Amino acid sequence: MLPFDKLLPTDKTSAQPVYQQIANAMIRHIQSGLFTPGMALPGTRELAGLLNLHRKTAIAAYDELAAQGWITAIPRKGFNVTHILPEVKPRRWAQKPQDLSFREKMAAPFYILHKTGFPAPALLPIPPRLIIDDGHPDDRLAPIDLLGREYRGRLKSAAVRRQVSASLVAGSPRLREALVSWLAGTRGLQAQVSNILVTHGAQMSIYIAANLLLKAGDAVIVAEPGYFVANEVFHHLGANILRVPIDEHGIDVDRVEKLCRQHPTRMLYVIPHHHHPTTVTLSPERRMRLLELAEKFNFAIVEDDYDYDFHYSSSPYLPLASGNHGNRVVYIGSFSKSLSRSIRVGFMVGPEDFTAQAVYLRRLIELKGDNNMEDTLAALILNGDISRHLKKVNKIYETRRNHLCQLLDTRLSGIVSYRKPSGGMAIWTSFAPHIPLPDLTAKALRQGLYLSDTRLYNTHQTNYNATRIGFASLSEPEMEEAIDILAHCAQ
Repeated sequence: MLPFDKLLPTDKTSAQPVYQQIANAMIRHIQSGLFTPGMALPGTRELAGLLNLHRKTAIAAYDELAAQGWITAIPRKGFNVTHILPEVKPRRWAQKPQDLSFREKMAAPFYILHKTGFPAPALLPIPPRLIIDDGHPDDRLAPIDLLGREYRGRLKSAAVRRQVSASLVAGSPRLREALVSWLAGTRGLQAQVSNILVTHGAQMSIYIAANLLLKAGDAVIVAEPGYFVANEVFHHLGANILRVPIDEHGIDVDRVEKLCRQHPTRMLYVIPHHHHPTTVTLSPERRMRLLELAEKFNFAIVEDDYDYDFHYSSSPYLPLASGNHGNRVVYIGSFSKSLSRSIRVGFMVGPEDFTAQAVYLRRLIELKGDNNMEDTLAALILNGDISRHLKKVNKIYETRRNHLCQLLDTRLSGIVSYRKPSGGMAIWTSFAPHIPLPDLTAKALRQGLYLSDTRLYNTHQTNYNATRIGFASLSEPEMEEAIDILAHCAQ
């Protein structure tokens, strides 16, 4: 409830009647948008009590507002701001209305971080029936019961109330300890608790790592096409973004070396498994070469391994961070892909001195995360629930990947081209030049299908006319309906 006693001040020494003061103040708030059309107002008895006035004064104020058409009396319910506001008479030029809204531009100066920003999101007049995302897990498959059981238990635990917030900035101690064995057993990482920072999703890890490694003018090497949100972070920091083409074996390491000879390089950002957006996997030979180049030219590698847990055709290659990296690799992962988009828990692994600075920076952004959820994840790791969940959904997602490939081959034959990924949650799909993707997605939206904004992948002034078609979050019938809509719109 709004603080009406503060919003409707009265002056009993004024020549203007008190009821008129109240009515005029309400009119100003309606005109400014603070009191919105249809908003319920306090009853006359309640208003009189709030303003410490006689009820007859409140009744007179409401009578005045109703007579002018600003409010409506609803029998046995009370008073509401009218939905059809009266026409406002012209004001004299010297009478400046009080503006309590946020509808105008910022009056005080502020810094423009990025003049262009991301493309404007599509306007959705009605919620779409189907959504093709760019590669997210199916939240319906998440182990909700297990998560809920553990989470509720921790909320009721007396130990939770005895936690000191300042000790939780780096993340739940239980989760950090559980990650030590988890990362060693699944990825071959030899880390200690002091090497691990828990973050609010992988994107926070990227932001923190980049802020510690880059300043304005520093060179950072990225793949082209690349992950647009990471590139936005580097751009925001004023870094000199050097783009290297990517092929079926991953980032072109010969071009990386050439750039390093031309520019003192501070950082290389790489997604070795299922590169975003193209889904290609970095070959073992190129992984080894990148580590050699990092040592030779003394730059850091930020390894974004956001969906390491999903491999279908073969066992995954071990991360760069599991090899002899000479303390030049910062490793990033996330539970948001492994379990559910709603679980915003990521982690960053790096040398101890680097992680200590990362903890300091994380505290400036957010004092601590959801430590109860972090403890919950630790319990699911230690009792094997997450391993069993990943084993189950890997089979389901592999089936969905194969089904999507079959649909693309049969129902979009001649319209799309793609390479079947060995894992991950999406297929990088190129459309024929005569089918502009913005037009196609607009038509599909009118038929109830939303396809993520394809312009996001058009990096560095290149129109790929391609998009990521996520298969993990769609059941087979949903997938069939979605592809049928695309096929119809492509005609």
